[in-house]
Amino acid sequence: MGVLPQIRHWILLPAVLAVAVLALGLTMKSVRALTAADLAIDQAVSRDHSTVLNGLALALNSLFSPVGGIIMLVLVCLFLLVERRSPVNAIAVGAITSAGWLSSEVFKVLVPRHRPDPGALLDPLVSEPASNSFPSGHTSLAVSLAIALFLLARGTRWERPTLACGAVMAVAVAASRVYLGVHYPTDVAASFPVSIAGITFFAGLWNRYALRLLARVNVLRRFGPVPYPAR
Repeated sequence: MGVLPQIRHWILLPAVLAVAVLALGLTMKSVRALTAADLAIDQAVSRDHSTVLNGLALALNSLFSPVGGIIMLVLVCLFLLVERRSPVNAIAVGAITSAGWLSSEVFKVLVPRHRPDPGALLDPLVSEPASNSFPSGHTSLAVSLAIALFLLARGTRWERPTLACGAVMAVAVAASRVYLGVHYPTDVAASFPVSIAGITFFAGLWNRYALRLLARVNVLRRFGPVPYPAR
């Protein structure tokens, strides 16, 4: 993963996606009729809970929470670093996932949208702070991790299974956030372009500077090879 796939307009496309998502978030926050339509979906889902789905949604809530996400990401990176002896891949997976995940935090600040009112739901399962609804951080983490693992597997026999499993994981986490009643459907939908925009921009920076910087960190060579950037 010393060189990541990169589009030609790696600055322009993320900027366009960011503006579009920002416009969506501010519109949904400001127009009450649109928020009401969003809430109606949460209310419909809240009336149709089951024990099995409750358990699955709550498990995903913990696994892709900030604490759970950090632990999961650290374990993946340590496996690549220590077991697979691949420091570049370990740092790349961690950095790609973080770039997409943290991008959602920027929009949470720019669009301080309140979460669905638990009092309007029949069976709210999780208590979350009222603000920071747009976009979903849990979903952004799932999308970003799926992309990072797909890039790690590309060109191998694991490429397609990783893509399929990653897509299922991302959609499952997105659906679970609406199921739990802590996000509107537009919150989780926005997480996909937000994560893609963040990773697309990061890939351009990585390809220009990463290997040059990593080659200067001598301690990484104790774990595995760190190729010098091509001149």
